[in-house]
Amino acid sequence: MTDEELRYPTGKFKPPVSYTQHAINGWINDIKTLPGKMRNAVLGLTEQQLDTQYRTGGWTIRQVVHHVADSHMNSIIRFKWALTEEKPTIKAYEEADWALLPDYRLPVEPSLKMLEGIHQHLVALFESFTEEQWNRTFVHPESGDTIPLKRNLAIYAWHGKHHLAHITETIKRFQN
Repeated sequence: MTDEELRYPTGKFKPPVSYTQHAINGWINDIKTLPGKMRNAVLGLTEQQLDTQYRTGGWTIRQVVHHVADSHMNSIIRFKWALTEEKPTIKAYEEADWALLPDYRLPVEPSLKMLEGIHQHLVALFESFTEEQWNRTFVHPESGDTIPLKRNLAIYAWHGKHHLAHITETIKRFQN
């Protein structure tokens, strides 16, 4: 695989052309099922396998699991800000620096539990959204972009698949 394929095993995020109810339901399902898929992917991996980089210079499987939990924790806060404030500017964070913190060396179980809880909350929110709520927005401080919540749903559905593929593609290399 090329470095680009290793970096983006599901391809780069492409904003949807339209936001149909069918597409929204699919993304909600992606969010609902990600914690179980991630848990199943890492089940039975050794410590050495968890500490394997998905690509040279990339994060380890362990770091990927912790990152997804942290990223989706930030995501739920962004959704809630947009639901309760008028076009808030969210807080960005240095994800690469977070991946170097000591908690990223923990076993993956705490982050898998975080992901399960966060995703239960996200799905409960999403399943209650009105069209007006899907159209609420926040501003990303680094890009200046105004992001509608339905686009953020699509981003995080992609984000989960993206990092799950980092894990599953790395595991395939163990089996060869």
